[in-house]
Amino acid sequence: MRERFKLPFSQEDAHKFLLQAIQSEVQYRGKDFVMTRELYALTYNLAKWLTEDSHYFGYMMCGLCGNGKTTVVKALRTLLDKINIRDDYNKQWELRMFDAKALCRMAITDEDRFNSLCYERMLAIDDLGCEPLEVQCYGNIYTPVIDLLTRRYDRQLFTIVTTNLTPQEIRPRYGDRIADRFNEMMRCIIFKNDSFRIPDKSADSLSDDSVPQL
Repeated sequence: MRERFKLPFSQEDAHKFLLQAIQSEVQYRGKDFVMTRELYALTYNLAKWLTEDSHYFGYMMCGLCGNGKTTVVKALRTLLDKINIRDDYNKQWELRMFDAKALCRMAITDEDRFNSLCYERMLAIDDLGCEPLEVQCYGNIYTPVIDLLTRRYDRQLFTIVTTNLTPQEIRPRYGDRIADRFNEMMRCIIFKNDSFRIPDKSADSLSDDSVPQL
């Protein structure tokens, strides 16, 4: 098994730093950070994966829109930038992050850059399932995200995925081949909380009628 990246902290310290990074990310967006029992448990699970020896080299966060998956990944990316972990060649460990739709566009408009991401040491794919399964270029049909995940699976590269799909929806959409690879490479965790994007009406001086909800 390929040696996997781990944070150089205890699980408890990694959890504490991760929560601090999430709080900063939430406050950066002008929101109030609220600690919930579920968030505590979810981030504790992530901290455990980031500090333990595990055969899982991928991590998948499933859940409905707006319930914090992307925020958690951005917080982890910021944390890695801040602590500046270096490998034996003095190269910093960095988490690159792209949404799935952008990866499909990149596969057509900047093939060299897309191919480089297939071998990037750390990569986060946001909003898996929102992208087209196939894209066409000069009459050729490509499956960029499937190809990207397959290459990263083959090389056992650190990969984080967020998706609004349920685990049961992965196989029908991406097929047996990718689903089986996900089972081997990904630790899956489900965000069950409601959307954080729902406005807090009690904090708004406007009437309910003046702010229509979609």
